Amino acid sequence: MITILSGGTGTPKLIQGITKLMDPRKINVLVNTLENSYFSGVCVAADLDTVMYTLAGIINEKTWYGIADDTFITHETLNEINCPETLRIGDRDRAIKIQKTLLLERYPLSKVVDIQRKALGVKSRVIPMSDESSHVTITTDEGNMAFHDFLVKHQGKPEVLDIKYNTVEPAPGLIESIEEADKVIIGPSNPVTSIGPIISIEGVVDALKKSYVTAVSPIIGDTPVSGPAAKFMDALGHEVSCKGVAAMYQEFLDEFVIDIKDRIYEKEIEKLISNVVVTNTNMKNIGDKMMLAKSILGEIL
Repeated sequence: MITILSGGTGTPKLIQGITKLMDPRKINVLVNTLENSYFSGVCVAADLDTVMYTLAGIINEKTWYGIADDTFITHETLNEINCPETLRIGDRDRAIKIQKTLLLERYPLSKVVDIQRKALGVKSRVIPMSDESSHVTITTDEGNMAFHDFLVKHQGKPEVLDIKYNTVEPAPGLIESIEEADKVIIGPSNPVTSIGPIISIEGVVDALKKSYVTAVSPIIGDTPVSGPAAKFMDALGHEVSCKGVAAMYQEFLDEFVIDIKDRIYEKEIEKLISNVVVTNTNMKNIGDKMMLAKSILGEIL
């Protein structure tokens, strides 16, 4: 059994490759919930939905958000009646978000996610990092912003000065899924606002130290695989490189996977983490995803 720590873009690509190589029932995915919020009356859990849609084979791979070939009749109608949305939500995607919102009136998030992943035919276990609400404040040169305001409304353009979020209690099964895994994989997601919130939960670092942990760098050269990771790392004083990510994870990491373009950092990273794997981490197609997955899974296959 493996356990994957995931955000909403880079890691789901890797998950696609992993599910081609091993039984999905032997995969646990622990998912960031820092960005969860309500829009147009529905609960938007972007990373959770992206992971579930990926595992269900229905993810929109053009955006890594929402469902492939979705329609946007409701969104367009809202615009027509002068009720614009911050997020462009598809109709099928909205239906799942409506169900999530209604279920949350009766059940904790972890139970809701389990109900929904079964309804979508997902065999892997998907665990939100917490049943509690998370809050992030991004301090910018234009003032304090919530995550989606910064990313969507302001298109990630303001200069980031600081990032702060609250700590939360682990969801049921979160710690156990790390401790009982044959290997823990930290995917190439934003180390500050996707992986960082999971790691900050009490008991997670101790559990990681007891497990064999492999991480894939979300930075190639000085460019993140996706999202505003570079701005966030720089704001918190981390070097924007695979070496900077290695320093963030060194306390519990056994193996670090970096891109062939970053081979120049290999010897320096080996001073922090004993086992460094150099391979292609730029996942442009399913072949790339499977090759990267194979290099990570190794003896587990």
